[in-house]
Amino acid sequence: MKPDLKIVFAGHVDHGKSTLVGRLLHETGNISPAKVAELAGAARRRGVPFEWSFVVDALQAERDQAVTIDATRAWFSWAGRRYAIIDAPGHREFLRNMVSGAAEADAAILVVDAVEGVGEQTRRHARVLSLLGIRETVVAVNKMDAVGWDASRFEQVREECRALLGTCQLRARGTVPISAREADNLIAASDRMPWYRGAPLIELLADLEPSPAPADAPARMRVQDVYREGETRIAVGRLDGGTIAAGDTIVVLPSGSRATVRSIERWNSPERKIAIAGESIGLTFREPVYIARGDVISREAQPPALGYGFRTVCFWLAETPPVIGEHLTLQMGPTSVRVAPEGFEGVLDSGSLEICSTEKIPRYAVIELRLRAGALLAADEYATLPGAARFVLLRGHDIAAGGFITEVLGSREAHVQPEAHLVAPSERARRNGHRGAVIWLTGLSASGKSTLATALERRLFSAGAAVYTLDGDNLRVGLNNDLGFSGADRAENIRRVGEVAALFADAGMIVITAFISPMARDRALARRAAGDHFHEVYVRADLATCERRDPKGLYKKARAGEIAEFTGISAPYEPPIEAEFIIDTQEFALDRCVQDLFDYVAAAANLGEWIATRSI
Repeated sequence: MKPDLKIVFAGHVDHGKSTLVGRLLHETGNISPAKVAELAGAARRRGVPFEWSFVVDALQAERDQAVTIDATRAWFSWAGRRYAIIDAPGHREFLRNMVSGAAEADAAILVVDAVEGVGEQTRRHARVLSLLGIRETVVAVNKMDAVGWDASRFEQVREECRALLGTCQLRARGTVPISAREADNLIAASDRMPWYRGAPLIELLADLEPSPAPADAPARMRVQDVYREGETRIAVGRLDGGTIAAGDTIVVLPSGSRATVRSIERWNSPERKIAIAGESIGLTFREPVYIARGDVISREAQPPALGYGFRTVCFWLAETPPVIGEHLTLQMGPTSVRVAPEGFEGVLDSGSLEICSTEKIPRYAVIELRLRAGALLAADEYATLPGAARFVLLRGHDIAAGGFITEVLGSREAHVQPEAHLVAPSERARRNGHRGAVIWLTGLSASGKSTLATALERRLFSAGAAVYTLDGDNLRVGLNNDLGFSGADRAENIRRVGEVAALFADAGMIVITAFISPMARDRALARRAAGDHFHEVYVRADLATCERRDPKGLYKKARAGEIAEFTGISAPYEPPIEAEFIIDTQEFALDRCVQDLFDYVAAAANLGEWIATRSI
């Protein structure tokens, strides 16, 4: 049995897409005569003629206007195979629904009116199909009855379609003359078009194959959610490429955390130790690892690119064109990141297929657009893994564009080569008397992080260590003065702190940070930046203790609703699960905590005996 096939019916409004879908459902026996009679009776009562499009035009408003508003889906079976029909809207106003419908299709039927031929919307829909990576198409030249079954007219339209598809890099598996209203050449050859020697439409559909799941591609899974069953965390999502098996070492991006797959979880399916592309699965891990919605899981050997900049191809849907520097949201499956247009590299009018000036970008243009992300994004390029490269752009809550990534710019692995130093880390350690280190203090507000950080800095400095504390307010005044306090800006603030701290540690210094840094994902990025220099210190104190201390009155204001998104009250805190050291300020006095932390850092940074034993 052949696999299911999802087909989008696209084309100009009034060229007969919905009529074709309705008649095809009827001719294949997938709609009962009683249902047809019911629809015909309803049409009579409303005083409108019966149309086969009523089979799929489910909305009352659509039947009244004879216009398909939303993408309609219907299943039918023929010769042992199931087909999912996606009937996409044709009007300009409803084009964004056509994009959402076509995005999940394996193949397309491009419906073209034999009378009108290739029109503006036909060109636009062909470009959208190309944009969404649909390469398999069948062209149905409809309404042949309206041109008297004329073979020469069919040939003219077929040539127009051939030229259009070639421009859009689409491949036509066949071009068939049909009359959807009369069912000619849908299931069987039409006696009224004996000059056509090709297969009827249903046979052309039977020859189409869905794009094979890219099992040979690099393993990719964007995490849809993380379930908890007792102490077990299960990362769930769809495997978009490759295979993953129990025992594999995986990397979680963008944090860079590594873990070993313990098991592959399935629901209502036989247990197997390997998953292949196209499956929706859950993964558990042998090691404790923080994974969040939107993270990308891949094999260690073939990770996706990481970057902040991207070359993309976008189909622009919003009424106003993109503006350089404006804030948009890039949505790639469950992954969401703030981006800003950085430059235009080409604009194509989707109606005329002519190159446009970047000074005046028309609606529905195809734009080669450079984007700059506000956070490190793991992404594949279209040439590597098409399904994993697609995205939508949101302007506020509205879809502004759909597109795909053609190139990841600024990927530190692939495009950036750090300059080598002539001073070795061992030389810095000998001069300083210790190794570089990032001492990352995390905990709730009022847990004691800043107090510990300043006391520790004093102790280490007095001991002769090269040490510095990164203060949040100081960084906000300078390096991070462009950031606000939204969730995305707070995450970017922590990312920058982590990068700066990593540079200090690389220079051989001990750098101390005291940030709440509530999200494990953000702390994981800081760990990735600093590598072996990173030491996560959990300053532990429960919420009640921190509220009793409340030196700045912040908890009181948060309880009164004066501070939004306050960690521990209205925003979550994710305690570390792999902290190198834990300081319990709730149980022990400050002097004890400072001494314990000093002893840990002295060992971690490998302070020489002459420093560690110096009188302080």
